Parts: sequence; C-alpha cells; structure tokens
Amino acid sequence: MQQQTPIVVVGAGTMGMTLARLMATRGMPVTVLDIDGTRLARCREALAGDETLSSRVGFAQDWPSVGAASVMIESVTEDLALKRRVLAEAERHLPTTALIMTNTSGLSIDALGEDMSHPERFLGAHFFNPADLIPAVEVVPGKLTHDATVARACQLLRQLGKRPAVLKRCVPGFVANRIQHALMRECLSLLEQGVVEPQALDDIVRYSIGVRLAINGPLRQRDLNGLDTHLNIARYLYAELEDRHTPSPLLETHVSEGRLGRKSGRGFFEWPQECAEAQPQQERELLRRLLTLLDEESAS
Repeated sequence: MQQQTPIVVVGAGTMGMTLARLMATRGMPVTVLDIDGTRLARCREALAGDETLSSRVGFAQDWPSVGAASVMIESVTEDLALKRRVLAEAERHLPTTALIMTNTSGLSIDALGEDMSHPERFLGAHFFNPADLIPAVEVVPGKLTHDATVARACQLLRQLGKRPAVLKRCVPGFVANRIQHALMRECLSLLEQGVVEPQALDDIVRYSIGVRLAINGPLRQRDLNGLDTHLNIARYLYAELEDRHTPSPLLETHVSEGRLGRKSGRGFFEWPQECAEAQPQQERELLRRLLTLLDEESAS
C-alpha cells in the first residue's frame, strides 16, 4: 500500500487488537485509538511480543494525538448509540476524503450513518475474529454509500490479504450471522429435545458439514449433491425444523446461571483455566493449517 498516513482503528478490544496486528503484519502504519487507558495498555502489551509489529503500531487516547489519517475502522462495542457517537467524532477530525468503515457484525449501516455529514464514504466492513487470520470480510454498503467507496474498501482489504464479499444491500445480521444463528437455533432445539448431547452434536457438525463447507461453501456443495435431491429432502424436512422467533430457553438459562462459556469456566462444556488459556493459541494454529490447505487447493 502506498499510503503513508496511518489507518486508525477505534477500539482497543479483541477485534481492534487483531485488526492492528493484521495491518502491521502487512507493513501498514496503524494507530489504535481508545479513551480507556487500561484497555489501550492491554492492547499494547498483546502486540509487544513482536518488535517488528509493535514499531508500526501507535496508540492514542484522543483524536489530536492521532494526527493525519485517511482510513478509519470503528471497532467498538456493538451499541448503536455508542458507534454513532464515535462516527460523529471521527468526522470532526478526519478529512472529507477519508474512508470510514464500521466493523459492526450486524447493525444497520443506514442507522449508523444516519447523522453523518458524508455518508457516501461510509460502509460496513465486518471482519471475523481473529481478524488477522480469517480471510473473509463482509463489505456492506448503505443506501448512500458511493460505488467508489466500495471499490476503495475492497482494494484496501485485498492489500490486507482479505477476501472481500460485497453484499448487494444491508439486512440485519448481514449474511454470516444470519446463517450462524439459523444453525445455532436448530442446534439448541436439538439439545432441548434431548436428541443429542453437546459433544456428539459438535462432532457431527465438525466432521461432516463443517469440513465440506470449508471446501465448497453451501451453494457449491448443493450443486455437487444435486438440487433435486435437496428439494426432495426440503419438502418433508422443513416442517420439522425449528422456527421460533425468540432466543432458545436453554440459551437463556445458561446465561442467567452465568454459564457463559470459556470466559466463565463453564458453558455447554467445562473450561478449566489451563484449558481456557491454551485454547486460543490452539485455535490459531489449526486455522493457519486449514487456511494453508485451502490456499493450496485454490492455487492448484
């Protein structure tokens, strides 16, 4: 990338940190902005292990400390009002030519950009955690987003080694989260009905549809299996599938009891501290190996 002014990532949480790592790895200067000094310090510590990367990352607690910038990625908590305040503040400090992106995972791009002075240069860029490893990024234009903004964002994402996937319009949850929540709605229903235990369910998904989807995606996989076969199954199966419009009672119970998953030590599974601490690194290594295999397959 020829740009010498830094990219600004607003929000020093997990996603902000991995976005900074991604850009630094690609040789791009980046400044992480967060008003919370403690959170900013944790981000700095997480990146300090690699001197090459840390030398490309700056940290700031206010906009005057950022300096010049032509790209901003907002990556704060999924709160509409908070994100709108961040975007308003960004517009006060960035030039009108700056590209502004939000890393929301499903909030309306039009609602977020409603009060912006220049919504034509604003869009959604939904990275997936960990942002420095997962290749796909959902690119979500609003109604007022210019085509040139979409093209500029996609060019930047490709320079970051990403695979931008442009949505034709914004819908709640975009694409990935809609599919993920539809899958989880059925999984939770099967648990509630006593059809299967959590470990067996995970094994079925990981070692059947999971590996096939990683190779082909759902539509290509249906083409390979035959759309007539899919239709025949759909005709008798759809009536049996979960279609509730409210969250699963099982999920509500787990959360109310503090069974939040790895972060609390217990969710659907038990997470002893040593297991919880080792899991992120194990996941990153498996992701690297899987992505290497997929890249080799794509290149062949």
